[in-house]
Amino acid sequence: MQIFFFWFLLVFFVFMLILYYFLKFADENSTLNIFFGFTATFIVFIHVIMFLLLIFQNISLVSGILKLWTLSLGLPILIIGGLIIISTIFVYFFKYTFKKKDFSSFGNKLRTKLNEKSKLRNDTYRKVPHILIFVGLFILWYIGIIFVSNVTGTTEGMVPFENNMLYLYFRILTEPNSIIEVLFSLGWFYYLLFFFFYIFCLCMLANEYTRKSKRIYFLFNFFCTIFLCDEEKRGYGTYLYFAIGHIFTAFLCPPMVLFTILGISSIADLMTSQIGIKFGKNHIKWNEDKTWEGTFAGTISCFIITLFFMGFIWALIFSIAFLIFDIVTRKPINISDNLLVPIGLTIIFVFIRFYFDLNYYTIILTWI
Repeated sequence: MQIFFFWFLLVFFVFMLILYYFLKFADENSTLNIFFGFTATFIVFIHVIMFLLLIFQNISLVSGILKLWTLSLGLPILIIGGLIIISTIFVYFFKYTFKKKDFSSFGNKLRTKLNEKSKLRNDTYRKVPHILIFVGLFILWYIGIIFVSNVTGTTEGMVPFENNMLYLYFRILTEPNSIIEVLFSLGWFYYLLFFFFYIFCLCMLANEYTRKSKRIYFLFNFFCTIFLCDEEKRGYGTYLYFAIGHIFTAFLCPPMVLFTILGISSIADLMTSQIGIKFGKNHIKWNEDKTWEGTFAGTISCFIITLFFMGFIWALIFSIAFLIFDIVTRKPINISDNLLVPIGLTIIFVFIRFYFDLNYYTIILTWI
């Protein structure tokens, strides 16, 4: 019991600290980004704490599941904290050792080279990591589901028994001790995806907070000074919004829906900017930075991705939503698409799935 309370207090304290510093370091001119980013992070963190307490109340889960949850939530915090300490000591030692040498010219040269590259190539560099995350997780799922189905003859654990997430949430609140059935109905792969984005989000938060504090350091601070634009340096980098948006999605959506939204946020978003930059001629009147050619290319990509993962009806729904989100982000609504797209599509799925009982159909599963 004492070990649980140690981990619980550690996780709770760090979560509250994260939420506090998110507001402290946020750019005051990004009101909607602050609101959506903070709200999404708060919803995920506060519910993780709630689930920990519900698991703790169920005696049958205390010995195994509770230990696994607390370690999965607490160990990344300790590891990232240790990396911050090591990085900070290394940077101060480096500055003390080479205090008479000026290395700023090296960073200036890298920034100059990046600025000399085309807008198209810079956009590719910024968004390729998102695509790699999507492709890597999808390959992991696809290989895993082939292996599991061949060995066990079923996809149990890889595909949830129940994907109506709002129904499961209400069930936890209204039915005593239903937490055990709800947890196991989601399958182990759901938790693998969630904890991947949990660790990814913690790393991005640590990187942004240390970058803004200027007293402590993290592994990737150097890359931020080179790759971030001036607007992102004042506020938060888009990779943080990407991480927050998708941990929200990973928490509230089953794997197939997560893959869909992740693919839209990476591939469809890349197609929008790439086609818009290279072939765009008809600019959107209220947003001169975007073109209709790019928006339609992204919408078509969104439709194709959703069709394979969720079926035709959901492809229509998500495509219309993506089209609307794309033409209103930045102007006239000043919000990052890395937040609006995953959060918006997640809310749409959760409520339509619950109120209209509209299920999805995964074409890819028929190929296995």
